[in-house]
Amino acid sequence: MITSDNTILQEAIVHRVGSKAGDEGMLLSAAPLNVSSEVSDLLLRYFLSPFKGQEYYNLQRESDAAAPNVAYGCICAIFDNPDTLTEQSAALAKHLYEQGSGAKVKGGDFFVAYLKDCMLDGETLDAVGLFKSENQEAFLKILPRGESFDLSADSGISISKVDRGCLVFNTERENGFLVAITGSSRSAGEEQYWTDCFLNAVQRKDDFFRTQQAISLCKNFVTQRLPETFEVTKADQADMLNKSVNFFKGNDSFDVDDFAREVIADPEAIKSFKSYKREFDRDSDDKLPERFDISEAAVKRQARALKSVIKLDKNFHIYVHGKREYITRGYDEETGLYFYQLFFKEEE
Repeated sequence: MITSDNTILQEAIVHRVGSKAGDEGMLLSAAPLNVSSEVSDLLLRYFLSPFKGQEYYNLQRESDAAAPNVAYGCICAIFDNPDTLTEQSAALAKHLYEQGSGAKVKGGDFFVAYLKDCMLDGETLDAVGLFKSENQEAFLKILPRGESFDLSADSGISISKVDRGCLVFNTERENGFLVAITGSSRSAGEEQYWTDCFLNAVQRKDDFFRTQQAISLCKNFVTQRLPETFEVTKADQADMLNKSVNFFKGNDSFDVDDFAREVIADPEAIKSFKSYKREFDRDSDDKLPERFDISEAAVKRQARALKSVIKLDKNFHIYVHGKREYITRGYDEETGLYFYQLFFKEEE
């Protein structure tokens, strides 16, 4: 978790980076910002408040074309000598402009900041922050005029949200640093522009990542492979998804054998699950370990992927939270329709 109570904004600079698709060009600043302590505090809130999750990334040291990753090189240079922030921020701005050739990429204000004494999971670290503000909001200013007031309208950056941003912490340099990424707009194309093209970042292979992998593996097995191989009803699948959620919420670690025994249970289905995992490992760039610690944050984020819902035509949804034995499925010959019976003790 990132905390910022004692963080110091040592230096920050802003450049105007237009849309390359619109041939808007750039306006590079020649010197860092000179701001009051009050504005510095507001900038810190703007920069740091969006980072609330525990999903982290690493910068790749080389691009797909085996050329050096510009973002990684510039960040290394800043950490080695913070006095080069102005020079390196200009290089980052030019790199950002070159990646913005997509029609949906907007121009905006690009901030590069050097932050001292950030707290990450109890460790004090310096960080380089990269932020892009693409959207301005209108606001009203109340101005005193004698014994009354006037209103004026203006527009500017809202400090309540960051359009795109990342914090690169000065740790794990050999793996591409530890990076947190945020953004109020993260559609597939926009995320590719910022995360893939500009930062050239990949998700960090930690317990958060492994937990996401395992949840995806389990969901796909239950919803795709299981009905292909065995005769199972939607209620059976819903029951197994519920048991999967309970396993991830009720255990500190994921063990493939423990999961198979507690959730899948049937010996033949367990064989199918083990085979499915081998296929998963073969097709994935990163093999899922047989055992790892479960990330509670990842479970909270991904639990909705294991939501147990039986969808009946376009008329009804049955949300199943447990008690598989209270659900029966049948067929009515008179109407030619299938039905579910739901048994319960009390109606709430």
